[in-house]
Amino acid sequence: MKPSLEVLEPGLLTTVQDGGRWGYQQYGMVVSGPMDPFALQAANVLVGNDRSDAGLEITMGRAVFGFHRDCLIAITGADLGATVDGEPVPMWCGFTVKKGQVLRFQGPVCGVRAYLAVAGGIDVPEVMGSKSTYLRGQIGGLGGRALQKGDTLVVGTASGNVSKERKICLSRRHLPRYARNPTVRVVLGPDHESFTQEGVHTFLHNRFTVTTQADRMGYRLQGPPITHRRGADILSDATVMGTVQVPADGQPIILMADRQTTGGYARIATVISVDLPLVAQTLPGGTIAFQAVSVEEAQRLAVEREQLLRLLMAGVRS
Repeated sequence: MKPSLEVLEPGLLTTVQDGGRWGYQQYGMVVSGPMDPFALQAANVLVGNDRSDAGLEITMGRAVFGFHRDCLIAITGADLGATVDGEPVPMWCGFTVKKGQVLRFQGPVCGVRAYLAVAGGIDVPEVMGSKSTYLRGQIGGLGGRALQKGDTLVVGTASGNVSKERKICLSRRHLPRYARNPTVRVVLGPDHESFTQEGVHTFLHNRFTVTTQADRMGYRLQGPPITHRRGADILSDATVMGTVQVPADGQPIILMADRQTTGGYARIATVISVDLPLVAQTLPGGTIAFQAVSVEEAQRLAVEREQLLRLLMAGVRS
């Protein structure tokens, strides 16, 4: 199959990501997948793909792509100033790029990571059931690495569920509210009893700055130290995306898409799934505050998000 698009400039970091490499954490293999899961899923739905299909995660912009055929695409996530042949293009909408046109991402306007979905999905070999790139393991994506200038990408066969002539957008009221200084909701635990009352209070009543040590593995934060009752170490236990670990220095770490499968630091909380995008789209230097909610509230919000995606799928295919 002939390539559909070419990487003219890769930007700071551009990788192929799909829904993630699930089912292998017990063997020590990380999940990977998108840092902003909702953005990639929505982009895929807008072009008629399965929502877990492979697309591109573009970090901080400066990426440029040339198209070798007409393609139905959608751009979601961070506003990185996307243009086609110099003209601004809509976010969170499906639209057609013509053969020979050039898509350019300028730089961050709001957020960190944009997602590019193409009808048919990015077609690269699967590794352990996923096309996601895991850079540290050098697997998935295009040769297990970030995209480079001159790379060409093949796109699979489009489903035909969406007309190239019909522009479908996610309504403004459903767009994620990315912010430079977000407040994200968490469920306390599973190790919050390992912290003093003052430590939990510190966690919930202060803002923590995102340091420059923020990447696909995790976000190191800086703020008032969170105090432990009996030290920071626990027997190594499972981690999930959004786990908030607190090592001995009292500075929290939010584990993200390329997190390790187990961790040995006490876990004070877990970021709820619907707020993970807010973390993923916060730049170094921004601040994050935490608000505790119940498991039931987290589940209710997750169900609402799932219903939104299903409604979008129904609207796209109607």
